[in-house]
Amino acid sequence: MNSCQRRAGQSLAEPPATRISTPRGPVECAVAGEGPTILALHGGMGGHDQSWLLARSLLADPQGYRIVAPSRPGYLGTPLRVGRAPEDQADAYADLLDALGIPTVAVAAVSAGGPSALQFALRHPARCWGLVLVSACSGRLETPPAIVARLRVMRLVALVPGLAAIMRRRAEWNPQNLARRSIADPLIRERTLNHPVAGALLRALQLGIFDRLRQRLPGTINDTTRFAGLDAYPIERLAVPVLVVHGKADRVVSFAHAEAVAGQAPHAALMAIENGEHVALFTHLDEVRTRAARFLAQHRP
Repeated sequence: MNSCQRRAGQSLAEPPATRISTPRGPVECAVAGEGPTILALHGGMGGHDQSWLLARSLLADPQGYRIVAPSRPGYLGTPLRVGRAPEDQADAYADLLDALGIPTVAVAAVSAGGPSALQFALRHPARCWGLVLVSACSGRLETPPAIVARLRVMRLVALVPGLAAIMRRRAEWNPQNLARRSIADPLIRERTLNHPVAGALLRALQLGIFDRLRQRLPGTINDTTRFAGLDAYPIERLAVPVLVVHGKADRVVSFAHAEAVAGQAPHAALMAIENGEHVALFTHLDEVRTRAARFLAQHRP
C-alpha cells in the first residue's frame, strides 16, 4: 500500500459505535458530523463499519453532513429480533432516529440494504428527503450459487476459532486474489486497486468481513432467505427523490433491479455504469461521488 492509500485509509476511520436503546431493542450505530443527516445502510456480511464505509465512499467530502451508520438487525451488535423483515427494519430506523433526535434523513443503501431503505421511504416519507440506492436489491432476489457456496464456507470458518483471522492475513498478503472475486476485468481491477482512495476503501470492505465474522452471519442468512420471497414493492408510490446507481454487469443483483426502480419511481434518476459489477461504487468511485454529491446538494433541506 502506498503513502496515499495509507493516508486515505486513516481519513476513513470510523467513530466508536454505541448501542442505542429503542422500543424494538438495541441498535448499534456510529454517528458523526453536523448538518443534514445521511442514514447509511450496509449490505450482506456487513455491520456499522460497512455502513460507515458506504457513506465515506459516497461522500468525497463529508463536511456539512451528519452520518448515522447502523448495524442492521442480525449484524454485529444489533439483535435480529429488532427486525427480521425489511418493513420491520424500516420502522426500527425510525425508532433509532427518534432516539437520536433526528427528524429527517437521506437514506443511502447498498446491495442487501436496499429493501429496508425502500420500505423506509415508503413507510416514513415525511422523514426521508432523498434516497440513494447503490447496486441495491429492490425486489425478489435468488442468491447466486457462487454467493451461496461462499456463505457456506463462511459459516464453517466461523465455527473454527482463529480461522477467520488466518484467512484475513492471507487476503492481506494477496489483494489481487481477493479483488478478483468481485472485479472480473483485470484492467478495471488493477485501476481500482491502484486508485489512491478506491483501493483503500475496497480493501477495508473486503477485509472487514473477517472481523467478528460469526456476528455478521445471522443477518446475512436472514436477508438471503427473506429476499427469495419478497413481494413486489409499490415503487410507484415513492414520494422522495431517488438516485439509482448500478452496474450493467452486476452478477449479484442484476441491473433489472435498478431499471425497475428507475422506471417506476416518479422522481428517480438512473446512473447506469457500463461494465460496472456489484462493486461499481469502488471501480467507478470518482464518477459516482460526483453524481451523488450533485444529487444530495440538490435535495438537502
